[in-house]
Amino acid sequence: MNLAMPLPRIENRLRKNPAKERDQLLQGLLQPQARINPKYFYDDCGCEIFTRICELDEYYPTRTEEAVFQAYASDIAQRLPEHAQWIDLGCGDCAKSRRWMEELAPRRLIGVDIAAEFLKLSLADVAAVHPRVECVGVVSDFTQQLDIAGLLAERPHCPPIFFYPGSSIGNFARPDALQLLQAIRSHCGADGRLLIGVDLVKARTVLEAAYDDAQGVTAEFNLNVLNVVNRELDGNFRLEDFRHQAVFDSRHSRIEMRLVARNDLVVKLGNNRRAFQQGEHILTEYSHKYTPEGFSALLEEAGFNRPECWTDDRGWFGVFLAGPA
Repeated sequence: MNLAMPLPRIENRLRKNPAKERDQLLQGLLQPQARINPKYFYDDCGCEIFTRICELDEYYPTRTEEAVFQAYASDIAQRLPEHAQWIDLGCGDCAKSRRWMEELAPRRLIGVDIAAEFLKLSLADVAAVHPRVECVGVVSDFTQQLDIAGLLAERPHCPPIFFYPGSSIGNFARPDALQLLQAIRSHCGADGRLLIGVDLVKARTVLEAAYDDAQGVTAEFNLNVLNVVNRELDGNFRLEDFRHQAVFDSRHSRIEMRLVARNDLVVKLGNNRRAFQQGEHILTEYSHKYTPEGFSALLEEAGFNRPECWTDDRGWFGVFLAGPA
């Protein structure tokens, strides 16, 4: 990073309410069907484990999406507007956006992420390599509220391209996925685009292996969320009391990640207690899988028009491009 360069502008729109978040986490665990929001996977340890997951033979999404981008980047780029504002939703280290900085040379990169310091450093690195690209960061949980209309209006002649790779849309129930897509659509104006990665339906054996690998890395990732809960809620979960489970629910076309109690037990959560019977599970994540036709229909319901889809040779992963209707 070139320290002589000015740091990118960062707007912090994250309105954190730790007490409310702790109460929501607690209430999720006290429900008859105990739940933990998957956002709690990603403490420092969880992020490190997830990096290892992406390198596993069984975990195909990351490398398959990258193969689709490698094969069709030029084709996709021809369909995107010039002089754009590139909005990377959940940008992380901006690694997936960097190829598009070369391919498209957008006027502006807007990185949206929940981690302020990481976002600042990531955008500074991009700015050092691409000094002609204006880099702006928005610290926000866009899955709860996407509100960057004012920011986009600063460059009225630069159409927005929303970039949401990695199949994270699958973590939302269909109504919530539709709501997020509608929020993106409302920001697109007449010339905007959405470029999004989507995991597609495939054989149960492939899907379940991707979320329950032979080395047990995904199990480690899932169980680590109990350490996070212990810190957040002064809990006393013992990881050895639970086992990881990943099941494909064909009726809802989704993987369900669970933590299953190995025996009857009672867990302390601050001043509260939660009993689990042997075999009872905590739901930690949904990962919905779509057909190309099904996700295209969802995009159209959200107000997009004529979505296009590129896939790998096996049809395991789809990259969709859609514009406003």
